[in-house]
Amino acid sequence: MTSQANARPPGPGDSISVVIPVYRGAQTLPGLLEELSGVREVVTPAGRTARIAEVILVWDNGPDDSDVVIRELAARHDWVHPVWLSRNFGQHAATIAGMASSGSDWIVTMDEDGQHDPALIGSLLDSAYEARAHVVYARPSNPPPHGAARNAASRFAKGVVARVLTGGSVTDFHSFRLVAGDVGRSVAAYAGPGVYLDVALSWVTTRVTWTSVPMRSEGRPASAYTWRALMSHMWRLVLSSGNRPLRLISGFGAVCAAVGVLYAVYLVVARLLGDTQVQGWTSAVVSELVLGGIILISLGVIAEYVGLAATMSMGKPGYVILDDPERRFREEPDSL
Repeated sequence: MTSQANARPPGPGDSISVVIPVYRGAQTLPGLLEELSGVREVVTPAGRTARIAEVILVWDNGPDDSDVVIRELAARHDWVHPVWLSRNFGQHAATIAGMASSGSDWIVTMDEDGQHDPALIGSLLDSAYEARAHVVYARPSNPPPHGAARNAASRFAKGVVARVLTGGSVTDFHSFRLVAGDVGRSVAAYAGPGVYLDVALSWVTTRVTWTSVPMRSEGRPASAYTWRALMSHMWRLVLSSGNRPLRLISGFGAVCAAVGVLYAVYLVVARLLGDTQVQGWTSAVVSELVLGGIILISLGVIAEYVGLAATMSMGKPGYVILDDPERRFREEPDSL
């Protein structure tokens, strides 16, 4: 369910809201905004046209003077709109807050550190039209500017953890992304606290594609993410994946219960054939295996109820209404 009051007729000349969560952007924001100012009139490689209608800077209570810089940029540019969070909520929450404050046909999310080139927004838009996708992720064509250990951990989280826990629906995601406006605002309306943004996007749409783009070096000292913060980031991905981890545990419990019953039958047969030497051993093991199986199956049922409650608390919607795809991807006859 979502209101379409903010929806605008899509097609040639689509409007774009750029959402930038800001934590330590005092050094990099002025240069990034200057670049965005130069590419506000977007002409994509395929000849489509769009316009960056607004840049939303979401202040996440960082430790530097980002708030001062945001005020200066908003005073200088009428298309720069600040969003002030009451405390530090994290990158995903800040991005969702920016999406909720947007009003354009498309939303582009970018980092504050200058890694993402605003000139590539047109390539993301072309990919959306070509694949008729609601979400387009940038796929870095060069290695991220971090250490080998952190890059390996990131690949593990995205390629293994996400694939196993989400069934392959959310993999190879990136913070440089293009999202249909109504999809982004729907996610912002429903997503609960602590939800991993890309998991929440997968609740709303499966029309996802990727486009290869180069990443630039950060315009400031390397990210200050600690290993503890990175593990917390990955753990939020696990918790946001809904029922799947619980169902994996339930499935393991059912397998253990089945193996236990089969082994119990084997022990009973062995006892009847006189192969058991210790008196009472068969009955004790059989009882333990059968009761253990019942307990594991019961825990699996309880896990399903817990998973349902977790899904509800995360805000996963029962359904979402979006704009007509033919309107969204309407082409101008003579533009291409």
